[in-house]
Amino acid sequence: MSNILETIAEATRVRVAEAKKALPLEEIKASAYAAPKGDFAFEKALAADGMSFICECKKASPSKGIIAEDFPYVEIAREYEAAGASAISVLTEPQWFKGSLEYLREIAATVKTPCLRKDFTVDEYMIYEAKLAGASAVLLICSILDEATLKEYISICDDLGLSALVEAHDEDEANMAIRSGARVIGVNNRDLKTFTVDPTNCLRLRAIVPENILFVGESGVKTAEDIKTLYDNKVDAVLIGESFMRSPDKVAFLKELKKLI
Repeated sequence: MSNILETIAEATRVRVAEAKKALPLEEIKASAYAAPKGDFAFEKALAADGMSFICECKKASPSKGIIAEDFPYVEIAREYEAAGASAISVLTEPQWFKGSLEYLREIAATVKTPCLRKDFTVDEYMIYEAKLAGASAVLLICSILDEATLKEYISICDDLGLSALVEAHDEDEANMAIRSGARVIGVNNRDLKTFTVDPTNCLRLRAIVPENILFVGESGVKTAEDIKTLYDNKVDAVLIGESFMRSPDKVAFLKELKKLI
């Protein structure tokens, strides 16, 4: 494997293959379609006036290791909701991020705030899992999907009433997301192949994404000044993980981030 993203994607394929042994694709697909259709709550929340905040429940990451030794994920999600989060991102990748689908299931059952399943979606199976776990949205990463598959996965999300947060890192991927019909595009300031962060990356790509597509800045956002810069450049929402996870008072921290806008 040439980079960590490919390594994680391959491990995810193995994880999905194991899940299919316990619950075959056709069974989980039937269950997902039998469930009440979603109402695209995630993108509706992000479309509200002002800057929207996607607050993340994340125990660990490949670049930082363990971020939160103590990880009362349901309590953290409640804090985010109390703080006024527009959405809650829940890591479900178990090996590098120490996440779990069970975390998503419990959080989505506890809060009214829309939840994003944040994982490395490499199979439609994972979209059905997200739906049945109570997610309002799934993450689709351009770097690990070809364009035809991305279009197919967005279509599946549409059929289920889920939003797709389509993540791009460069101009080619942003254009791929646009062509695929993405309604929400997230630009990651972190290069998932090297895990280096360039806080200006999303500002460069904002110019090529039409303003009728919701635009999310991801990674490297830490201060009220960062938020103001993004807000002034017509970024609709930010996804913040580590800074929130390390904050002892999440309500106060979100208030601090909003002070300049």
